[in-house]
Amino acid sequence: MNRRMFLKTGGAVSAGMLLPTWSAAAPVDFSKIGFDKQRYERNNAQTIMIFLYGGPSPLAGNLTNLDEITKASQSDYDNYFRGLTLTSNDFWQEAGGIALESMLSNGDMNLFRTCFSQLREDEGNRSHSQCVSQNQRGINTLEDSGGIFSIIANTLYRNGVIDENSRLPFVSMEGDTTFFSAPDFTLESFLKPTAVSASLENPYERDDDNQWFYYSEAEREQEEYRKTRAGFDAAMDQLAQSKNAPGKMKEAFEKRAELDAFIKGINEADLPSGIEYPNNDFSEKLSNAIKILEKNADTKIISLGSGGLGGWDDHSEARDYQSRSESLFESISTALQHIKTIGKEGNINIMVFGEFGRNVNLNSSFGWDHGNLQNFYLFGGKNYFNHLGVVGETALSQTGAINRMYLTPTASSYWFEPYSVAATIYDIYGITNPEILTGGYGPIQAGLHR
Repeated sequence: MNRRMFLKTGGAVSAGMLLPTWSAAAPVDFSKIGFDKQRYERNNAQTIMIFLYGGPSPLAGNLTNLDEITKASQSDYDNYFRGLTLTSNDFWQEAGGIALESMLSNGDMNLFRTCFSQLREDEGNRSHSQCVSQNQRGINTLEDSGGIFSIIANTLYRNGVIDENSRLPFVSMEGDTTFFSAPDFTLESFLKPTAVSASLENPYERDDDNQWFYYSEAEREQEEYRKTRAGFDAAMDQLAQSKNAPGKMKEAFEKRAELDAFIKGINEADLPSGIEYPNNDFSEKLSNAIKILEKNADTKIISLGSGGLGGWDDHSEARDYQSRSESLFESISTALQHIKTIGKEGNINIMVFGEFGRNVNLNSSFGWDHGNLQNFYLFGGKNYFNHLGVVGETALSQTGAINRMYLTPTASSYWFEPYSVAATIYDIYGITNPEILTGGYGPIQAGLHR
């Protein structure tokens, strides 16, 4: 049994004894949410959220403490990874550091090295499911409350800036996600995310070759039946609406024709001249997300995940963390060129983080165990974000236990709980008092907001 499976099995047995005491989440009271329409319109924000499931190591963006780490590590970094080169800003060159340096020098990236949860450190909370749920809901509670993006959707609707005529205001390219959960309030169907595949396959298109199945044998012989596609589509949509019960299926058919035309348009759109993404599934998904935002100003948020790269739960055999990170940051670097070419660098922002970070001891299985410090990467959004560059300094902390060697903010460093990421998102979409949604945590500071 490898280390990862042992830890997961052992955790399942003892979880009941280790769970901390949590406070229950109160239902969202939208009447108490302040909203600044002028800020919302001035920012004109569009967000691509890349959530790295599994908990990414912070080392790709922070090798500041490398000498201390390698001296104290259980396993030898130098003899395991294919290279361990520091760039001028202490990025890991072989793990996307060249792309990170380029984005930093171009003024396109803010990197916060000290997204750190003292709450989780105190509570001993390093559970995947709990931390994913907390970060995607933006609050440190066990009970379900609305996800960040559903709360934004309902707030924008209640303040009259989006309505049933808004086209695809929210999109998910990763399937179901807690970002869009709404267990404690009603979310109108048009505010729910539209699911779109990574390659923009068009599930809403009707196949011309199979159209004849819907006609009688006598009708099939009459050519005019094959020429009345608009009438055929309208009749089929009407039939579907009459037969489907209220719910997701009925809602999907209400949007079928619109989605069919929209996705066809996106698929037919070429990339700008000179833009060439790396050849991987994640890059295809990211480029299609930007096409959606370019062609449809109504789309505010796209939840992307990191599908196509692999997961980030590197308890053992973490060698391909380098290639995953390299693909991630090279794809984002190309995306930023794409965004600039279409003149959207002021509007579009790309956010990257996960449920937590990793310890820095390379364990006996050549992986890293769960930790509470991670990087938060923020790209673009120049209408509303200042360029700070790299923020936060780390120190190596050791408890004496071989697998508890981890990074923490230095005593003088700026740092924030991950719930401040949620507050930052709320802020750029016009919510003036995000602290009431995040358990008291405000937006990221350090001069980030214009």
